[in-house]
Amino acid sequence: MSFATQHRLKNDGLISRRNFIASGVSALAVSGLVNSSSNSKIHYNKFKAIAFDAFPIFDPRPVFAKANQLFGEKGIELANQWRITQFEHTWLRAVAGRYKDFWQVTEEALLFAAAKTGNVLSNTHKDELMQQYLSLTTWPDVVPSLQQLKQQGIHLSFLSNMTNEMLNSGMKHSGIEGYFDHAISTDRAHSYKPDPKAYELGTNILKLKKQEILFVAFAGWDACGAKWFGYPTFWMNRLKAPEEQLGVKPDGTGQGMAELINFIR
Repeated sequence: MSFATQHRLKNDGLISRRNFIASGVSALAVSGLVNSSSNSKIHYNKFKAIAFDAFPIFDPRPVFAKANQLFGEKGIELANQWRITQFEHTWLRAVAGRYKDFWQVTEEALLFAAAKTGNVLSNTHKDELMQQYLSLTTWPDVVPSLQQLKQQGIHLSFLSNMTNEMLNSGMKHSGIEGYFDHAISTDRAHSYKPDPKAYELGTNILKLKKQEILFVAFAGWDACGAKWFGYPTFWMNRLKAPEEQLGVKPDGTGQGMAELINFIR
């Protein structure tokens, strides 16, 4: 499925998403290409570690492609609803204190999305779609950039809503285990970003101050959540989505790993 199709589908979900925000829960967005920028208050040479959300590294497009393959045009609608429900349910569970891990939330969101979009989801199709999250590969620009970052002596980790099994499976499938010092799942906090308890795992596990850790977000809402927590933040806006209007901006933005490396320099 093309980026243009994904962008159209994202816009189709904006009304329900904004209603969700109005109910008191933080916003969803895989949010617009903007040029790399900086904040003079951030001391870039002080970064000792980078904490990545999963999707600046892993390419989620095969998940949508599999839905399209199985269900055609209705699969596009299914994939879009699945993604929206997935994150709405993490926020609802975090706010209500009704935690289930991201694998379970993802499966439940898929079942709901299939029912809402009128797709008959067999157990075989469910398993095929879920399996995509265990066999993710990296975006094309990732591995060379990880090599550069490691050469600079920067410690690399994940800080993701995904379970450890999902993160470790993606790293193994992509052959990037050797680049990462930690795969931090918010499962350890029994909560989800943007709950401060989820972001705090980074400082606790890496044993560093907030200002020494650069958080790299895939979604606009995650970039805002990390800034609210106090991390220097880079928004890797691979899907060219619009900027969130939450009263806070990331310290740097760009579409890929090259912009991230330039920001650090």
